[in-house]
Amino acid sequence: MAEKLFSSEIRVMELLWKNGAMSAKEIAAALAESVGWSKTTTYTVIKKCVQKGAVVRTDPGFVCKAAVTKNEVQESETLELIDRLFEGSPDLLVSALIGSGKISPDQLRNLREMVKSLEEN
Repeated sequence: MAEKLFSSEIRVMELLWKNGAMSAKEIAAALAESVGWSKTTTYTVIKKCVQKGAVVRTDPGFVCKAAVTKNEVQESETLELIDRLFEGSPDLLVSALIGSGKISPDQLRNLREMVKSLEEN
């Protein structure tokens, strides 16, 4: 996985994960509309993504493509969160989520099914 991505860089990645390869100009237009970024801001963030190895840029047209999957970033971020806030213990994370009351009955059912599937395999 590339270096840690910040929320601004995740915005660029979300566009690439959703749409596939895009020119920097297309990314800038999309982010100007959705979050009000200037073209310069967007290009700076794209450059950081390229430096971190999360985006591959090709010419002509400054076409950008995600070099990491959304799953890879989610896994890396989750592991970092567990290490940083839950003493490296995934069960403490799950306990915090359940204890917060923010998990719906359907989500809880899905968690049970995932655990059951893991136990069977």
